[in-house]
Amino acid sequence: MACHRLIQRDIETLLGGLEAMKIINRDLSPEKDGIPGYIAHPDRKEPGPGVLIVHHHFGVTGNMKVNVCKFAKLGYSTIVPDLYKMLGEFDGVHEAQKKTTDGQFIEVLNQSWRYLTTRAEVDSKRCAVVGYCMGGRIGIHFVAATPSVRAFVGYYPSVREEGPSQLRPRHPNDVVKDFKCPSQIFFGAQDHVASIPVQQQLMASLQSNGQPLDWHFFHRVGHGFAMADGDCYDPVLAESAWGLTANFLAKELDNQ
Repeated sequence: MACHRLIQRDIETLLGGLEAMKIINRDLSPEKDGIPGYIAHPDRKEPGPGVLIVHHHFGVTGNMKVNVCKFAKLGYSTIVPDLYKMLGEFDGVHEAQKKTTDGQFIEVLNQSWRYLTTRAEVDSKRCAVVGYCMGGRIGIHFVAATPSVRAFVGYYPSVREEGPSQLRPRHPNDVVKDFKCPSQIFFGAQDHVASIPVQQQLMASLQSNGQPLDWHFFHRVGHGFAMADGDCYDPVLAESAWGLTANFLAKELDNQ
């Protein structure tokens, strides 16, 4: 309950600032927008950069909405599509991953990408993908399949030591070789999903794809350290990572 009140307070604080900065924020609906989720964007006349957030396995939580608003305050039209609703999965956050192929995730993300990049206030040539946890792993597959993505940020992608399967035919270590954009990755030494050897293998694969890589490793934290609604939340390092992300995207998306 205390965490829920904290997140609600953060949203209310951000929204108060958004009004002064002329930021528009609202829920997305299939009826009005074609996709479910959440959006926040500057009220501007000239097209500017955009960000597609791929949510963690908990879905579009209050903390995800806070992140959408934070990116909007930096000048990015930002959306987080509700992948579970788009897939028609309503029986638990973990069940969707057990049923959905990487190709199906890419398909709904393609729909979300089109929604973002065709908006009037968005410059389609200056858009990035940011993925958290599950969204980091899925984001890797989407970015590899989408050459128009200008930059990728992965917060502790849920990459495991696993062989190919019907749901996941290609491992992220192989997929990142198809990247056509720079990447920024965050991991912690205490990550219970991606072990340090797995992280090192992913880093080596990213280093070999010919694209710039910013790799940040925090030895004191675990999986989900940047999410205020998670058990491993570290506010100090989360703020440090946020500054690094802001600088990375400003350079890669020409948002100085």
